[in-house]
Amino acid sequence: MTSLQAATCYPRNLLQLKNVMKIKSSTLLLALLFAVPAAAQSPAHFDGQTWWSHVKVLADDKLEGRDTGSRGERAAQAYAVAQLQSAGAEPAGVNGNGFYQPVRFVSREIVEKDCSLTLIRKNGDKDEREPLTLGEDAIISTRVMPAPEVEAPLVFVGYGLKVPEKNYDDFAGVDIRGKIVVIFSGSPSEIPGALASHYQTPAERWKVLRAAGALGMVFLINPASMDIPWSRIGLNRAHPSMELDDPEFNETEGAKLAAYVNPAHAEKFFAGSGHTFEEIAALGKDRKPLPHFPLAFSLAAKTKVEVTKIEAANLVAKLPGSDPALKNEYVVLSAHLDHIGIGEPINGDRIYNGAMDNGSGSALVLDMAASFKKNPEKLRRSILLVLVTGEEKGLLGSKYFAAHPTVAPQSIAADVNVDMFLPIVPLKVLTVLGLDDSDLGDRAREIAQSQGVKVQPDPEPLRNLFIRSDQYNFIRHGVPSLVMGVAPEPGSPEQRKLFKDWLTQRYHAPSDDVNQPVNLATAAKYEEIVRALLLNIANDGHRPQWKPDSFFRRYAGSAKLGQ
Repeated sequence: MTSLQAATCYPRNLLQLKNVMKIKSSTLLLALLFAVPAAAQSPAHFDGQTWWSHVKVLADDKLEGRDTGSRGERAAQAYAVAQLQSAGAEPAGVNGNGFYQPVRFVSREIVEKDCSLTLIRKNGDKDEREPLTLGEDAIISTRVMPAPEVEAPLVFVGYGLKVPEKNYDDFAGVDIRGKIVVIFSGSPSEIPGALASHYQTPAERWKVLRAAGALGMVFLINPASMDIPWSRIGLNRAHPSMELDDPEFNETEGAKLAAYVNPAHAEKFFAGSGHTFEEIAALGKDRKPLPHFPLAFSLAAKTKVEVTKIEAANLVAKLPGSDPALKNEYVVLSAHLDHIGIGEPINGDRIYNGAMDNGSGSALVLDMAASFKKNPEKLRRSILLVLVTGEEKGLLGSKYFAAHPTVAPQSIAADVNVDMFLPIVPLKVLTVLGLDDSDLGDRAREIAQSQGVKVQPDPEPLRNLFIRSDQYNFIRHGVPSLVMGVAPEPGSPEQRKLFKDWLTQRYHAPSDDVNQPVNLATAAKYEEIVRALLLNIANDGHRPQWKPDSFFRRYAGSAKLGQ
């Protein structure tokens, strides 16, 4: 591990203050106190070192990448439970299971030797068939359980979105019944990022497609928003996917196929259509309107999937509140403990350790629990510490917990989610997803600014980050929620490149391990902001509220976790 900043966590002026406090002159002491900036007057609760020590355990090769339901994840859970117990946190799992909430999954693994994708083009009385190379041209997704065989015409539907709130409909005047729709990943600029992300979820997208009679989906990846290069996507295409083993959560029932296309090979889909993928990608990069048109091909797919059952668990602990009226309400601090396990080797390494994703967030939860023991705070509301499983499989553990919480559903006041916050540069800017949807954003902004940190909304809506972490499931159940991440400073091309290189080289790769640069001072400062936000929510008599103009406010009235 190489630290970008090995200095102590205490600001220099506080160290000076500690020394001069020995001076008996109360006048001098008072003057010095008022000379210290407000952000520095609070004692530092974190040094980055204890957080990093947890990361090093969770991302150790011995835990084999913490795949959902694996022995590595179980070892990580055992370590987490021991740390929570040491911190005095109380078990809050399902009755009789201590800290655990069991979750059942169906695992799907594609048998690629028995699978194929073929483009078919009519040429008079003959069919011209062009087999696609799996892994090179395209991959078959098992997030949707594919039908053994399907063949249907292809139709390009732009971004493939229907957003009633903005009177936007990519399917208006387009016949998709009995067809496979081809979708370019992304959204038009007229749709706000969070709203566009919401309607790109499998549940919302398939709801529209199923009603219109579509059979399946083919996704053309937007080159402008790829976090992971296709070489790595294709490399681990056979890694099993999972779904919750409960029909309640079957959000894509009836879909016969979902496939993803390598953007470098997407041009072949547009042959004979009068359009090119280059044209589409150029428009999509700037979120401009896209055309809609039938393609000259049908797609034939044959698939075989092996299905097994797997059991895993969420971990739930609580730090009890003391207020007679509020102690039975909860502020959730959530993070996912799982990662993607053992995969295809990159530079000879097969263990995808997941240090930043999300050993970092899980370590923060453990460090936070210890900080409240070491520096006790009077809590009015209780704090619920939730380490979920199956995030990498599609936010599945949090989906289950949000639908079936281990506490009274209406008692959950807010969720602060911690996922891959990337402390790799000095903390000057925080990106807050959910910033403008509830007053949690206002609280986060005020706290961050008191620490000298600027706050910004999502600057990269094409990446769909809003729906790619566990807070989204709390939001869908009416709970004001947010997730925060360290961001490069505006106007700093060096820092922007650092983040881009991290995504390209380390995200979902074995190199996301403990042998990477990390800024311990940034991690400590981030933890201070999270701690202050938790205390603000726990001790404020007013429960967090949705903003009147937030789209997600609609979930508060009817959902299980509503206000």
